Formats: sequence, structure tokens, C-alpha cells
Amino acid sequence: MISGTNSYGHEHVFLGQDHARNERRIWLVIALTAVMMVVEIGAGTIYGSMALVADGWHMSTHASALLISALAYLFARKQARNPRFTFGTGKLGDLAGFASAIILAMIALLMGWESFLRITSPVPISFSQAIAVAVIGLAVNLVSAWLLSGGGHDHHHHGHGHDHHHDHHHAHGHDHHGHADNNIRSAYMHVIADALTSVLAIAALTFGSLYGWLWLDPLMGIVGALIIAQWAWGLMKSSGAVLLDVLSEGETLPDEIRDVIEGDGDRITDLHVWQVGPGHHAAIVAVLTPEPRDTAFYKERLASLGELSHVTVEVTRAA
Repeated sequence: MISGTNSYGHEHVFLGQDHARNERRIWLVIALTAVMMVVEIGAGTIYGSMALVADGWHMSTHASALLISALAYLFARKQARNPRFTFGTGKLGDLAGFASAIILAMIALLMGWESFLRITSPVPISFSQAIAVAVIGLAVNLVSAWLLSGGGHDHHHHGHGHDHHHDHHHAHGHDHHGHADNNIRSAYMHVIADALTSVLAIAALTFGSLYGWLWLDPLMGIVGALIIAQWAWGLMKSSGAVLLDVLSEGETLPDEIRDVIEGDGDRITDLHVWQVGPGHHAAIVAVLTPEPRDTAFYKERLASLGELSHVTVEVTRAA
């Protein structure tokens, strides 16, 4: 993980553990996808296949989403040590994902409408050429999936602590247990969706050539549009939740913090937990206790929670 220190003496760099490697992989996949996108859209237009055009547009939405993510990686890395980013630049990937989701949703609508027009007004299809291009597109998708499948599975560790005033404490850098980068994970899922769309196009063209079902090709275009729309909605929900500091369903970190801190008269009266980057969470913990202890005591207890990268503890004596 890239680390740095701001003007207050402790780091706020919450980039994913494989940030640099994921960034390189995304640029490579962008290059592959962009080339195949142009080929598929051009071939689909020439040979009259809406399923092929839909697959090309699907790849274009993937390339656009990846470009936004790649630029977010670049900006996040360049600005990682900028103290104006109070909690670092780890959320830029989620901001990029949310923007991509909106673009994907609009493209899905356009694809669905164009496919509907092709159903009402069929056009001639050059099946053999269109099938060949669709097979090549599927191969590119599988190569892209292979390139992206290895991201975000390693472990890393760094340590840092900082005392703030008399009753506050910031603890940084415990273990982070292999949290995959959401950008790479969503990019991988999108490549799989691309591959599925390619399979639909191949199937539509094959059955269309065998049985003369011209309507099947634009129907698969509509199916592809629905796939993109569903993926866009899922990405919008997941990235939007992070931007709004909503913890994912099933997140157990708040309960783990309570289990670690509460006991022997200590009670948490206020607790805020939110994600600040891939595999990084921040927390504000207010503790009410009859016997106030030094903040280092609570830091030591929370050190076992690897997902916590930034912790503020406030200690108040019980009346």
C-alpha cells in the first residue's frame, strides 16, 4: 500500500493494497476493449446485426467505465498525500463507479430502444461475418476477465498511532484482511457480463442463420440492454452507499468494536463507522466509563480489528 504523512503528523492514505497493479491492469484492458469495441460496432453496422452492435456498445460502456476508474486511480494516487482530503482519496473509486453507473444506464436505454426499432423494422444480416466478429469479441472478454481476476487478494500491514488532545486518540494502520478493490471487482463482473452478451449475440446469429429468425437478433439486443441496466443499478447502489457512508449489509465491524470496548463498566455511548477506502474503515468511538483510562489502552484493544485504519476515541468519566 502507498503511504504518506500529512501536516498533522499521521497518514491519511487509504488506497487499496493493490492500487498500482490494478491501475496498470485496467489501462491494459481499456486498450483491448476499445479496439474490439470499434470492430464490433463497425462490423455490426455493416453486416446488419443489432446483437453485434449491442455487444459493441456494451463493450464501449465497459471501456468508458474503466476509463473513469483508471483516471480515478491516477488522481487518487497523485493526491494521496494532499492534506485537503481530510480522509484521503480512497473514495474516488466509488465516485467513479457511481458516475459510470449513470452512463451505463443511459446507454442501456438507447440500446433497448434501438433494438425495439429493429424488431419493428428488420434489416438484412450477414450472419457468417457477424458471428466471426462476435466470437472474437468473446475471446477478448475472456482475456480481459483473466487479466482482472487476480486483483486484491494479498495482505498488507503497516503501523502508526497518534494521540490527540487529552481525551482523543487516532490509531492508524492495523492489518487489512484481503479486501478486494471495488473497482477491480466491479470491472471483472462487467467483463463477465460483456462475455454473456457476446454469447447471446453468437446464439442469436447462429439460430437466425439456421432458421431465419431475424427477430431473435434484436431480441438479444434487448436482453443485453437489460443486463447492462441491472449491472448499472447494482453499481449505483453499492458505490452510492459508500459515498453516503452507509455500511454494507452484513458488516460486523460496529458489533466487533462494541465487543472489544464494552465491559468492566466501559460503555459506548456514540459510535460512527464508515468506509474511507478499499479495505479501510474509520470510526469515532465515545466511551463512558467510571474509571477513565489512557487512550492508549483503547488503542491496544482496537488493534486487533484489522479493518480499522483511522480511529478516534473520546473518553468521558461516568457521573
